[in-house]
Amino acid sequence: MCPKGAPGAAKPSAVRVGREIKGRAGKGVTTVAGLPMSLADIESLAAKLKKRCGSGGTVRDGVIEIQGDHRDVIVAELIKLGWPAKKSGG
Repeated sequence: MCPKGAPGAAKPSAVRVGREIKGRAGKGVTTVAGLPMSLADIESLAAKLKKRCGSGGTVRDGVIEIQGDHRDVIVAELIKLGWPAKKSGG
């Protein structure tokens, strides 16, 4: 196993924060995908993000869905928590 920071060490993949409207009758949701966590931890993080955004949401297949367009707020919050988050999509 490579020590942290060593050349060739596996870098944690970025958490992707995007926006989807397809199949939702025009209502947009912000999605957070790529979290290497257990389902219970993802649900706990989803609760924190929903409270921070003041919005509802759910967890489906390991992807957090927050109602509305909150990409900037969620990316800032994930970076504050230590996750390498990036916005995806347009």
